[in-house]
Amino acid sequence: MKRRRMLGFLGILTSVSIGSLLALNKAVFGLNPKGKRLIRIKNSPHYQNGTFQNLSYTPTFAEENNKIGSMFRVMTSKDIRTKPSVALPTVKTDLKQIGPNTDYMIWLGHSSYLLQIEGKTILIDPVLSGYAAPFSWLNSSFKGTDPFTPENLPQIDYLFISHDHYDHLDYETIKKIRGKVKQVVCGLGVGEHLEYWGYSADIIHELDWNESIDLEKEWKLTATPARHFSGRGLQRNKTLWISFVLKTPHHNLFLGGDSGYDTHFKVIGEEHGPFDLALIEQGQYNLAWKYIHLMPEEIFTVAKELNAKKIFAGHNSKFKLSIHPWDEPLQLLWENSKKHEIPIITPKIGELVDLKDKNQTFSAWWQGIT
Repeated sequence: MKRRRMLGFLGILTSVSIGSLLALNKAVFGLNPKGKRLIRIKNSPHYQNGTFQNLSYTPTFAEENNKIGSMFRVMTSKDIRTKPSVALPTVKTDLKQIGPNTDYMIWLGHSSYLLQIEGKTILIDPVLSGYAAPFSWLNSSFKGTDPFTPENLPQIDYLFISHDHYDHLDYETIKKIRGKVKQVVCGLGVGEHLEYWGYSADIIHELDWNESIDLEKEWKLTATPARHFSGRGLQRNKTLWISFVLKTPHHNLFLGGDSGYDTHFKVIGEEHGPFDLALIEQGQYNLAWKYIHLMPEEIFTVAKELNAKKIFAGHNSKFKLSIHPWDEPLQLLWENSKKHEIPIITPKIGELVDLKDKNQTFSAWWQGIT
């Protein structure tokens, strides 16, 4: 009886959500690749039987779990402090007043980052709408975690998109910044969404795993593998999910998208490391999807295999996507970093990280917040 009620509840919710989306805003879904873009995708060695494939067998849900049960647990969890009880402390840095000679990284929350390197601005996976879902009333951001709006952003030389999930590719933000973006780099197929939303094909560069592009003189960007999946609607894996390696004359950065643990991290470290800084997704994890997201203890293994001199752990502190305490990813990172002898940085959302300052320190800002 309980299972029947659960299935009925999820069925009604799914029907209402899909019906509302189709009626109110179908553009948010984007489009699956077609035409010349699809022909190129079919030539990829990572595309088989109509979808992109991970390097290793990767079920979305671990063997002991199922989709319905996992969704229900996330949606109904109330007593695990999955959201902070008060507004989180953030810093609203005046992004337009930072000098061109300052090399910085600013975390915009979850998996969104703004960087300036050697005078060029880079925006990664921006989600500034206040929600990570098709609707504004679904999956709202935590209080205080939206100090920036698209209007606050400077001109963007390069927009990097790791994959097309709603918490990484936000329709509302992408629309609003369109006039500021000079070039876009993304995985194969993601450009179809962007063109549908008004971006010129001339500025979109789509990469397969291990393909590279020269952005500036002595600037090389490589799309590296990740272990994840893609999709904005009912169909999955029609576009590619990637991470990035950015090498410039003065920096070597790993810019990670969502990924479960696999052998690709070691390969990336051997071929592209060592890294001055690695942005690694670690948060909103669950044993049910251990193949497609890192579990807490795995971030240090990944950091060592990447040969990272310093790490930042993202994918946390803005949206509830799982059922662990909201501050658990950061607290575990803080507690275990000395044991593993890997330097970490823990800026607040909006706090400027000086990429040239090796001695900059940060607080455990989440401690004491219930």
